[in-house]
Amino acid sequence: MKTIDTPNAFKRLQQDLAEFAKERDWDQFHNPKNLVMALNGEVGELNELFQWLTTEQSENFPAEKQEALAHELADIQLYLLRLAEKCHIDLEAACDRKMALNRAKYPVEKCFGKALKYNEL
Repeated sequence: MKTIDTPNAFKRLQQDLAEFAKERDWDQFHNPKNLVMALNGEVGELNELFQWLTTEQSENFPAEKQEALAHELADIQLYLLRLAEKCHIDLEAACDRKMALNRAKYPVEKCFGKALKYNEL
């Protein structure tokens, strides 16, 4: 069930990333292992932005840090897209398949309002 129609947004970004890397001769460094390591580093930077915030603060992220948050989220998305490309994964199709699996594993009538894993429902 698609609700957002962004035709080829992932593919466009992947092409931009591939060109960016090629122009800098960085493709030689963009193997799956290195990309996973870089992705992990960016997730760590995202963690730092939320570290020590209360739940309320994290839900009302400080306005002065919004741009930093946007940059970290973008870094994560870009590395993820590059990794998917290098691993020959159509990320949009994979997300659609995963959402279908999640809907089957977490039917509304069983999980509504519950924070349980599917095998505990």
